[in-house]
Amino acid sequence: MSDSFGRGPLTTARPANPDPVRVMVVDDSAVIRGLLTRALEGDADIRVVTSVGDGQMAVNSLQRNSIDVIVLDIEMPVMDGLTAIPKLLAVAPQVKIIMASTLTLRGADVSIRCLSAGAADYIPKPTSTREIGGAEDFKRELVAKVKALGAAARRAGSRSRGEIRPLTPAAPLGLMKREVGPIVTRPTPAGAIATKPDVIAIGSSTGGPQALFEVLSHLKAGVSQPILITQHMPATFTTILAEHITRQCGIDAREAKDGEPIVQNRCYIAPGDFHMLVAQRGGANVITLSKDPPENFCRPAVDPMMRSILKAYGGRKILACILTGMGQDGLKGCTDVVNGGGTLIAQDEASSVVWGMPGAVAQAGICNAILPLKEIGPHIRKLASRAA
Repeated sequence: MSDSFGRGPLTTARPANPDPVRVMVVDDSAVIRGLLTRALEGDADIRVVTSVGDGQMAVNSLQRNSIDVIVLDIEMPVMDGLTAIPKLLAVAPQVKIIMASTLTLRGADVSIRCLSAGAADYIPKPTSTREIGGAEDFKRELVAKVKALGAAARRAGSRSRGEIRPLTPAAPLGLMKREVGPIVTRPTPAGAIATKPDVIAIGSSTGGPQALFEVLSHLKAGVSQPILITQHMPATFTTILAEHITRQCGIDAREAKDGEPIVQNRCYIAPGDFHMLVAQRGGANVITLSKDPPENFCRPAVDPMMRSILKAYGGRKILACILTGMGQDGLKGCTDVVNGGGTLIAQDEASSVVWGMPGAVAQAGICNAILPLKEIGPHIRKLASRAA
């Protein structure tokens, strides 16, 4: 048996978890289903309950089985993944769906549409059985996402029933719910209250595209400040994300390019595999793209974006927001922004797909507001449109 990070045989096998994350694998290739099943069940905290070959079979199976997470292929006969999503969620509203997508323009476009339809996350799928069998990064990412979303599904189900059903496996910080004391918000500094922000900076990860669509839909009118977004996504996907934001939210969104000036009434998306930074050149703020090492296991990452915006704009001119996502990316950068006089909003736990990133800043006590997703856009608009 391999460990959950695919690093080879374990000297001492972990005992089976009595309450593992329950997974369904859906793919029209029996070989791929087998490889995905083995990759997942290499972790003692995951159990693949069933695997099926198309969306209709998945709907039927979900009616008979208790499932936390579905790993769902997009292109399948009988019923494809996009068509299946609303049907699956109608059967089990708390279930979390991960789309397995190829790294192509078409795959990225359909994946974003799936996220809009209710899928929780996606994972770029290797294009061959050999790649899946040997891709340790793919296995590690798949296991991490399944564990995090499994915990989220359990919490969603518990809330709907008014009970608590804990998930027992240990996991990296930011993946599972942590026992914490009362969350305290920080009063907005007097100077920040009177200062209209010059820039809006947003960080997001798992569940982020859906959250971004909701927030940005409120910012078309009354908000002229540039909006800089780091969403954890690979190349190609970020291009398509910008296109979908433009179409769905009516905002001029684009994948950021190195050296382009930052102007009002525009939204810049960090391109996959690059950190998006801000620098001052000739008295103007411009985008710079960096291939510096990943931070918090991510590139693009939120922390370097926040640090660079702080340096370019000054803290009191920044309105920062952290939306749903795994891990703690954004914590250090937002701490610097808030200590510099900036304002920070975080998404609350109940409306987050995974309360890792927003939970980290909330638990650090650096947030000026912790809000349900539907209140974040109007709150940003209110702060951004106030008199200078």
